[in-house]
Amino acid sequence: MSTATKTFEYSVRDRKGKLVNGKLDAPTEAALAQKLRSMGYAPITIREANSGMNREIQMPFGGNVGLKDLAVMSRQFATMINSGLSLLRALAILSEQTENAKLAKALGEVRGSVEAGQSLSTALARQPEVFPPLLVNMTRAGEVGGFLDSVLLQIAANYEAEVRLRSKIKSAMTYPTVVFVIAVLAVIGMLLFIVPIFAKMFSDLGGELPAPTKVLVFLSKALRVGAPIALVVGIVWAILWSRIKNEERVRRIVDPMKLRLPVFGPLFQKVAISRFTRNLGTMLASGVPILQSLEIVGDTSGNIVIRDASQAVEENVRRGESLTAPLTEHKVFPPMVVQMLAVGEDTGAMDTMLHKISDFYDQEVEATAEALTSLIEPLMIAVLGAVIGAMIVALYMPIFSVFNLIK
Repeated sequence: MSTATKTFEYSVRDRKGKLVNGKLDAPTEAALAQKLRSMGYAPITIREANSGMNREIQMPFGGNVGLKDLAVMSRQFATMINSGLSLLRALAILSEQTENAKLAKALGEVRGSVEAGQSLSTALARQPEVFPPLLVNMTRAGEVGGFLDSVLLQIAANYEAEVRLRSKIKSAMTYPTVVFVIAVLAVIGMLLFIVPIFAKMFSDLGGELPAPTKVLVFLSKALRVGAPIALVVGIVWAILWSRIKNEERVRRIVDPMKLRLPVFGPLFQKVAISRFTRNLGTMLASGVPILQSLEIVGDTSGNIVIRDASQAVEENVRRGESLTAPLTEHKVFPPMVVQMLAVGEDTGAMDTMLHKISDFYDQEVEATAEALTSLIEPLMIAVLGAVIGAMIVALYMPIFSVFNLIK
């Protein structure tokens, strides 16, 4: 009787050290691993692909695992390992006390894999939707070097810095966003509910309406007809965008455009550089090989332009050449960053220099966000006042001739 085959997803490294991902059918994980080795690959992770009836049904609003959850978990994990608790005991405590249901389930599965004889990093790699490659590879370096607790603390510090960076941007952009939403809702409310009342009153009285009032009445009628269509189109676009925004061809267009925006472009650039340098510095300080680090941190920056630069650096280092030379060809990296990295490369303190650059750009992001807020706030208030004021004037212009019509 033939053995049933399953579809597995795998990550391997070829003879040149490049990471290769794919899917293959095999009866077991062990059989697939043996097949991959016979093809000249070094298996990293192998997991059964979730498809068809085997896929778990998840609620659309099931809690995702955020950076803050990972930061708290890493710090607690490091504390327990440093206190002498066994790995299995620490994982059991973490899975019981974490408030995120998805993370708790993943930690429980990691504990089961470790109990079955797998290493911690391998068990974490089997949960790619929860534990990112940066965490997995740093954990692997800590296991090999025997300083897992120190690496977990570095992971926690890295994620906490990322959370602080995001919170600074969100807090700076909250007020302008709220003002903009209120302005849009106020305009839509006036066009849908107030203008029709005035339009009916003017129609009953007769007479010729001023041009601004005619425009306002036309916009009100158009919005009443087009609002349902616009709502449906907006929902469809939001769903479609959530599915295609991470595709390569879309990012090739959108990511460079973000960096060229007149006001927000410099902010996006500084955020991407900060993430890139912080993650690369953290991984190098944890003992992760530089080629593997460069391969991972390019995607963590969140911008495909930075990723392309990281891949160029990786190819240069793979050939035994300078790490900073390719960066001069990518304008996304300012000369100061390139020069500081060159100094770090010459002195052998690359990780320290990368963290200094990251700290500098964290401060730059905060200053830029505050400057944008101070610039946008008065502009938003002025625009809101001008729009609402113009609508009110357009509504009350015919009233001056109402008395003549009544007479």
